[in-house]
Amino acid sequence: MSRLAVIHADIVATMDDAATEIADGGVVWRDGAIVAVGSTADLAPLLDGIETIDARGCVVTPGLVNTHHHLYQSLTRAVPGCQDASLFGWLKTLYPIWARYTPDDVFAATQLGLAELALSGCTLSSDHLYLFPNGVRLEDTIAAAQGVGIRFHPTRGAMSVGESLGGLPPDSLVEAEPAILDDMVRVIDAFHDPADGAMVRVGVAPCSPFSVSRELMRDAAILARDKGVMMHTHLAEDADDVRYSLEKFGCRPGDYAESLGWTGPDVWHAHCVQLDTAEIALFARTRTGVAHCPCSNCRLGSGIAPVRAMLDAGVPLGLGVDGSASSDSGNLLAEARQAMLLQRVNGGAGALSAREALRMATRGGAQILGRHDCGQLAAGKRADLAIWPVDEIASSGSWDKLAALVLAPPPGPRDVFVEGRAVVRDGELARVSRQSVVAGAQAALARLMA
Repeated sequence: MSRLAVIHADIVATMDDAATEIADGGVVWRDGAIVAVGSTADLAPLLDGIETIDARGCVVTPGLVNTHHHLYQSLTRAVPGCQDASLFGWLKTLYPIWARYTPDDVFAATQLGLAELALSGCTLSSDHLYLFPNGVRLEDTIAAAQGVGIRFHPTRGAMSVGESLGGLPPDSLVEAEPAILDDMVRVIDAFHDPADGAMVRVGVAPCSPFSVSRELMRDAAILARDKGVMMHTHLAEDADDVRYSLEKFGCRPGDYAESLGWTGPDVWHAHCVQLDTAEIALFARTRTGVAHCPCSNCRLGSGIAPVRAMLDAGVPLGLGVDGSASSDSGNLLAEARQAMLLQRVNGGAGALSAREALRMATRGGAQILGRHDCGQLAAGKRADLAIWPVDEIASSGSWDKLAALVLAPPPGPRDVFVEGRAVVRDGELARVSRQSVVAGAQAALARLMA
């Protein structure tokens, strides 16, 4: 049996129900599951004969959880022509590039994005892949995740309403709806693991109200609930999104989602920047989750999501980095900081604390992905954790070392473990080489730019 322990951490932030923080703390795990969490002194009887990792000068947290990404976009950062565009214009510029993707491109982009996430302390990431040109399949992303070693929740997305039918995407990137539903069944049956500790779970994710039909939204919800998997889409991302819903469907996005079965604890929506008071109450009542993506929302000028109002109402909230074509990076700690700062712009200096932002980035994200086995450090939970150095230049001088992860963040974690296995050690990827990840991405990028 594999047994390991982290000891002598300056602080272990458990993210348990009591928000317990343990000085000179430690975590012991065996075969991927946490056995005990406590002070190093209290854990001493469990340490005989097992490997220990000294975490002096570090803070230990649950691994960060990314609730919204388009990993294929990692090859289209800083593209000229859409650097200053809002959502719809940004998409129109990028669709022709994405239409040239091959399976190798998607693998390279996904590996790049997941490596970047791992190096920012992420142990669990969702992904929303909604275009499948030139033979691309969902398993291209799953293979990349297995190489990096991160826990993965890919969603089989889709676009079915092209320009000729009044949608936004070009017709070349949309699929027939029966084929979409058939492939959703295929990937769920092949890859979804509902068990605790699962490394792969699969969700269903029609792209957005402006790229799929009402019928596909409804049928996907029926399919997902029949299969017992999570459901994901974009909703109320910006003013154009809301305007489209009012014009095409005669109602606001939240009402549209509810009418098609897209509310409930098995649903999480990306962005929700433009939710109104009634929609917030609907999401709170139905326990519908929201993936807040503050950097992308800023980049596209979408607005500031009503995070404080959602938290106060009881809406389940997590953080997402969104696709790297709109956020330009995949750093979850940066998203936590940005989330905190944006709420303070709207609501004053006390609108969102550093600890609240960290909780959204860990336990909050795990909750909305349906992962009650992750997101906190407690006996019986999975051994997914990040060890953050707070004795280096960026964080030195901090009085509150946990808050400093958001207020004075280190460049990255020292070590990251997923299912008790090292994914990052001493700041370097442990399962795949940094050089091979970059080389694969550069080769794919050269082909796309040719």
